Amino acid sequence: MSASPILEVEELSVAAGSKTLVSGVSLTLDRGESLGLVGESGSGKSLTLRAILGLLPRGVEQVGGTIRNEVRAAMIFQDPRKSLDPLCPVVRQVEEVVYYRQRVSRKAARTIALELLEMLGLPDSLKKTDRYPSQLSGGQCQRIVIAIALACKPGILLCDEPTTALDVTVQQQILETITRLQQELDFAMVFVTHNLAIAATLCSKLCVMKQGSIVERGEALSLLQHPQHPYTQMLIESVLPLPELEGSASV
Repeated sequence: MSASPILEVEELSVAAGSKTLVSGVSLTLDRGESLGLVGESGSGKSLTLRAILGLLPRGVEQVGGTIRNEVRAAMIFQDPRKSLDPLCPVVRQVEEVVYYRQRVSRKAARTIALELLEMLGLPDSLKKTDRYPSQLSGGQCQRIVIAIALACKPGILLCDEPTTALDVTVQQQILETITRLQQELDFAMVFVTHNLAIAATLCSKLCVMKQGSIVERGEALSLLQHPQHPYTQMLIESVLPLPELEGSASV
């Protein structure tokens, strides 16, 4: 007998006043599993994540459905700089989350925070000289945001397009870091993205969202190879191929 899902979302609906933004979304997540929510901007992906976390924007509310979450969830947001307090040094920020969420002493919180930063490949110099977010690169700030999420010891990591604001090489580093940490710490993950290549790399299952609803779902590879819904087919066809370099077509 298989274990029950750690996250079950049934017929979730979210609205702002009389306007429905997410309608009838259902999904499940097992321990250690990776689920991708894909679709164009405005399709309801991020609102679905925020509803799971109970962090909907002001004026937006859940108007239907149920969310059953058996474990602690934490979230990585799109823009790392906006996610951090610009007036507080970054190690202090991680330390504060450890202190309040793990309920340890200040000394232990400092030790755990530094261990998290080391795990994420941040500079050793932060151990001696703490710095503000404005003094770090975008990639380093995103690693700090990941450290803060992990400081909550989540069973589910909710990733809201965490590489969108980063350049391509840093994106790859962050994705590799998230993949490695999931293998080491065994958390489940819901990864929101409009990038099908990222979704296929990170996630075993995909849900395709359009205008607030899931229009297709399935195993990642199967769905991408044999899309059934016209919208999914359009997303796949919209991926631009690299142009052929002159003289490389045939010899």
